[in-house]
Amino acid sequence: MPFKTIEEARETLEDAGYICTPDIATVVFLAAAGEKPVLVEGPAGVGKTELAKSLAKGLGRELIRLQCYEGLDEAKALYEWEYAKQLLYSQIMREKVGDIVADASSLSEAVDCIADQADAFFSERFLLPRPLLQAISSPEPVVLLIDEVDKADPEFEAFLLELLSDFQVTIPELGTRHAIHVPLVVLTSNAFRDMSDALKRRCLHLYIDYPDRETERRIIQRRLPALPDQLARQIVVVMERIRALDLKKKPSISEALDWARALLSLQVDGLSREAVLATLGVVCKYREDAALVRAEADLLVDAM
Repeated sequence: MPFKTIEEARETLEDAGYICTPDIATVVFLAAAGEKPVLVEGPAGVGKTELAKSLAKGLGRELIRLQCYEGLDEAKALYEWEYAKQLLYSQIMREKVGDIVADASSLSEAVDCIADQADAFFSERFLLPRPLLQAISSPEPVVLLIDEVDKADPEFEAFLLELLSDFQVTIPELGTRHAIHVPLVVLTSNAFRDMSDALKRRCLHLYIDYPDRETERRIIQRRLPALPDQLARQIVVVMERIRALDLKKKPSISEALDWARALLSLQVDGLSREAVLATLGVVCKYREDAALVRAEADLLVDAM
C-alpha cells in the first residue's frame, strides 16, 4: 500500500508539484488502499491528467498512458500480433514444411500437420503488448492512465470491465493473464458522453471543478515563481469573473497559466484594461467568447 494516511497521499502529490485539495487526497488514498480505479471527471484543463502524472512522479512509478479516441479497439489498447515478424519467420521456415507433411497420406492430413504447428506463431515472441497489457504485465507497480475514456466507443468501455473488475485480460491464443501488480488506475472524462453504470460501479468517483481563488493562485505561483504576487491575485480574480460569463468554452487552469506566462513575457506588473484586451487570444478560444469578454472588460478590471 503506497500511502499510510490521507495526509501522506496529499504530501506525495504536493511534492510532485500538484496542488491537492482534501477531496482529491481522500479519493487517492482510498483508491490505493482498496485497489480501486478512479474515474476523474470535470471540465477540460482542470488537472485530471496531471493528477495521474503527479501520482506516478510522487510514487516513483512508471506512467503507462492509453489515449482514448473514437474507434479505439482491443488491438490498440491490449495487444496485437506482429504479423510481419510472423510472416518473416514463416518464410525462413518454409523449408521445414516438407519435413512436417512428409508422412501425410492426404491433403487433409497435411493441413492438420501444419495446423498443429500454429501455436509456434502465437507465442510470446510474436506478441506486441499495448498499454493495458503492459500495465498488468509490468514486474513493478505502475500508474495506468486511461485518458478521455468518454471519447471511446461504448463497446470499448464494455471491454474495460474485465480489466477494472479483476485486473486480468484474456488472450484467446494464450489464455488469461492476471496482473503481477495491481496498477493504480486513473480514468479521465470530459463528459463528452455519459459513462455506463457498470463502469462507474467499478470506480471511485472524483469530480475536479475550477479551483477557488486561493487554490488557483497557489497553482499559478507554484508553476511560475517569478510571477509577482499581486499580479497572480489579479489574474485569479479576473479568471473567476470570466468563467462566470456565458462562454462557449470557459478558460481552465491551463489557460490561466498561459495567460500568466504571456503577461510575464510582456513584463506586465499589473492588469489593466489594455493588458486584458491585448492578451485576450490567450484566454478565449472562440471569437464569440472574445467579443463577450471584450464587452465586459471594464467590469472585469473593476472587479480587481
